[in-house]
Amino acid sequence: MHKVNVDELFAGKQSKYALVVGVSKRAREITEEFEQSGIVTEDKPVLMAIDEIKNHEVDLVEPDEDEL
Repeated sequence: MHKVNVDELFAGKQSKYALVVGVSKRAREITEEFEQSGIVTEDKPVLMAIDEIKNHEVDLVEPDEDEL
């Protein structure tokens, strides 16, 4: 099982909302890329997105204070 340390992912981030939205958007992008390419994998897109964010391969854009 793939265990995720949320505190590690959340380090340096202001908003848990931005983290959740960022992971879900990236997971959808990964799914679309795989469908268009015809790639079949056992890996879950959400876990792949979390790993990308954890490894700083993808940057999250956080909302301004007045947008929250």
